Amino acid sequence: MAPPSPPPILKEALLARLATVHGLEARPSPVAGGTALFFHGREFAHFHHAQEIDVQMGRPLIQTLGLKAPGDSIQHPRRAPSSPWIELRFHTPEEVEQVAAWIMEALKQRS
Repeated sequence: MAPPSPPPILKEALLARLATVHGLEARPSPVAGGTALFFHGREFAHFHHAQEIDVQMGRPLIQTLGLKAPGDSIQHPRRAPSSPWIELRFHTPEEVEQVAAWIMEALKQRS
């Protein structure tokens, strides 16, 4: 039996933090099924669970920020290092703020 899922408090905090971004909306993903983030109608991120979001940031920004894919990824264990997508995990309110800042930076690149 799988362990119980963590409460969605941090996920809700991240969604609340991003709610003021013009053109951003959270709704069910037609591909991934769970909650996804859309920017001007295009999906660019989706939650794997309440403490992990998969974001299409672009390889240059991922490298600039020094982000690394989790080595123990369950959803994308074979994702290419050159992928424009990265899984971001958050376990504290401070990490929620950091992930929100990274997502907002990625959205600036799309504008």
